Amino acid sequence: MARVQRLFMPGMPLHVVQRGADRRICFFEAGDYLWYLQQLQCHCLAHKVQLHAYVLMTNHVHLLLSAAKVEAVSQLMKSLGQAYAHYINWRRHRTGPLWDGRYKSCVVQDATYLLVCQRYIELNPVRAGMVQYPGNYKWSSYRCNAEGRIDPLIEPHPLYLDLGNRPGDRQQAYAALFQAEDALAFQALRDASRGNAVVGSSAFVQENQTRKA
Repeated sequence: MARVQRLFMPGMPLHVVQRGADRRICFFEAGDYLWYLQQLQCHCLAHKVQLHAYVLMTNHVHLLLSAAKVEAVSQLMKSLGQAYAHYINWRRHRTGPLWDGRYKSCVVQDATYLLVCQRYIELNPVRAGMVQYPGNYKWSSYRCNAEGRIDPLIEPHPLYLDLGNRPGDRQQAYAALFQAEDALAFQALRDASRGNAVVGSSAFVQENQTRKA
C-alpha cells in the first residue's frame, strides 16, 4: 500500500500525533517522560523546529510544531522516535517496534485554529480522565502557556504573543480560552490529523486539500 503523502506548508503550524504500537504504553515512569522531553528539545534545535505546545500521554504524544523547511519535521520525528525507541528497548530489555508506524499530522491554519489546537493538545489529560484541571498534569505545555512556568522547550507562536503585551496578560487571556467549549473544532482537528490533511476555514481547506508534500 502506498504511503499517504503529508501536507506541509513552510512556517505553518503542524499538529503531530505519534502513538505507541497497538496503542500500548510507551512511557512507563517519570524518567521516561523526562528523557523524551530532553531529546525533543535537542532534536528541535538540531532540525530548526519550533515547538508551541505538547502533551505526553502514556501511549501517545501530541506536538504543535512550526518549521521553515519541508524535511525538518520528518527528520525530527524520525530521529526522535528512533532515539526514544532505542532508549526504552534498552531500559526495559525489550525488542520490537515501540511506535505505531509513521506519525500522523495536519497543517493548522494559524489564524483560526492555532490556539484551538494548543488547547486541544493540553486538554488531553482532562478528556482522558487523568486530571480534572490541565495544570495538574506535569507532562504538557499548559503550565508554561497558561501559568507562566518556564519551559525551555516552548517557543511561543506570534498569535499567542498577540494575546497580551505582558506575559501575565497573555497567560490570563490564554487560560480564559479554556472555559469555551470547542467540540466541533476539536473533532475537525482529529479528522484532519488522521488524514494527514489541513484544518482551518472552509476556504483554506478547499484551497489546500489537493496539495501534498
